[in-house]
Amino acid sequence: MNDTLQSISEIAQRLEISPHDFIPYGHFKAKIPLSVIYSRPRRAKMVLVTATNPTPKGEGKTTVSIGLAQALNRRGHSATAVLREPSLGPVFGLKGGATGGGLSQILPSTDINLHFNGDFHAITAAHNLLAALIDNELFHGTRISLKPADITYKRVLDVNDRTLRQVVTGLGRSNGVVRETGFDITAASEVMAVLALATDLADLTARLGRMVIAGGTTAPTTVDNLGAAPAMTALLTDAIMPNLVQTTEHTPAIIHAGPFANIAHGCNSVLATEAGLRFSDIVVTEAGFGADLGAEKFLDIKTAVTGRPPDAAVIVTTLRSLRYQGSLDPDRTPHQQLEAGTANLEKHVENLARYGIPHVVALNYFADDTPDEINWLQRHFASRNVKVVVSQVFQEGGHGGLALAEAVEELLERHAEFVPLYTPDVPLKDKILRIAHNIYGADAVDYDPIATKKLARYTKWGESSLGVCIAKTQYSLSDNPALLGRPEHFTLHIRDIEIARGAGYIVPLAGSMVRMPGLPKDPAAFNVHIGDDGHVEGVQ
Repeated sequence: MNDTLQSISEIAQRLEISPHDFIPYGHFKAKIPLSVIYSRPRRAKMVLVTATNPTPKGEGKTTVSIGLAQALNRRGHSATAVLREPSLGPVFGLKGGATGGGLSQILPSTDINLHFNGDFHAITAAHNLLAALIDNELFHGTRISLKPADITYKRVLDVNDRTLRQVVTGLGRSNGVVRETGFDITAASEVMAVLALATDLADLTARLGRMVIAGGTTAPTTVDNLGAAPAMTALLTDAIMPNLVQTTEHTPAIIHAGPFANIAHGCNSVLATEAGLRFSDIVVTEAGFGADLGAEKFLDIKTAVTGRPPDAAVIVTTLRSLRYQGSLDPDRTPHQQLEAGTANLEKHVENLARYGIPHVVALNYFADDTPDEINWLQRHFASRNVKVVVSQVFQEGGHGGLALAEAVEELLERHAEFVPLYTPDVPLKDKILRIAHNIYGADAVDYDPIATKKLARYTKWGESSLGVCIAKTQYSLSDNPALLGRPEHFTLHIRDIEIARGAGYIVPLAGSMVRMPGLPKDPAAFNVHIGDDGHVEGVQ
């Protein structure tokens, strides 16, 4: 598809970025230096794209985000898509890549889905450098005093690998101190979160320094105590710069950072968002999974850093996902499943309304969708003063998103009255309850003893002002992936709580959620190969 691409200089020119103000990575990719980003004032409106709870294959939120940006450009705006980078875990696992699809893709898609500009590798290296320094300190003990049982920092890898969730290191003669530890996926690394939330290199170093590596009873041991933050920053000096690429219609796309929304905060970087706000008139950005995960974290975590809430929101859904959410009763007909599953969409709509963000529903069209069902869904939400707009951006590119773009324009004429769910002064336990009750619909929250112990420890450390980033299944509003639709009268179960002090939040682990996914029975990796022309094929 390279013959359809414009040079990165032409894409930069659309953002009025001169050839001297970006760093080319080949013909079609570039990095944007931080000094260039901050050389301009913010000027853009911002649209947040979120979704309902998905089926395992996803509902096309990224595709709709890209198509909407293309459609807004067709309608005469200077719009930019600002999105996350793909992780190799899903690329070689179940979901596949994260560059959109059909006529609404980010290009060059295979390059972006694989190594891109090396950001994930740099984050993995910086994270594991720290892990090596911790174990080296445990072995030599020259800088700080560490006990194996107190160390909370794990290693990371950007591949789904369930066998690494719990490991023992240091076995054998002269191989260090034997201890139990494990691996998370790189997208769940606190280094990833820190990079995504940092406002510049100095802030990146400061945030890395605040990261907790071991937990004592009276005070944590941090990266600054060890003195590792400067070396880690050195590995991230290129990775901190946002990446510039393009869509199938040559709309500029700024792609940067890739925290998952079910096990991390699920938003692209603050710096990528800042670039979009300063280089264009409308920014179309997205947050992972549904409004119970990525959107909540965008509004309560990322917005606290940027001070810039979105001006409007789009909730992506599909008839397929609504039927899935309404399929608890096997005797229901497909239309009855749709009617039952609509309660899930209603809850996500309520969540956006709770924050005071004007919103519209985008129905991502599939070929087997029937006019009767589409009309029924539109009438159902029209009675609730919510517009449902059919999006056909996969099939038609920006042209298929013109109706959605027009609806978004109407939303942007309104004034959003943003109301965060909590403020820093709210106690940690109350923050968790507010998310569980207001966003998920839970009646209560219960805690395993270890979670209760850690919550008390973090409070004793003086960390009550931290935000909350709940790790929870994406398939249900609850912590049980089998509890579909709109669950009621349930209790959210927190089995453990980790601290991401550099990122600025704690991470309660809800239900059986883990931070290192496993590969499915039939991984997408087996479809990837080198074609006769020497190019990689099979990355979806």
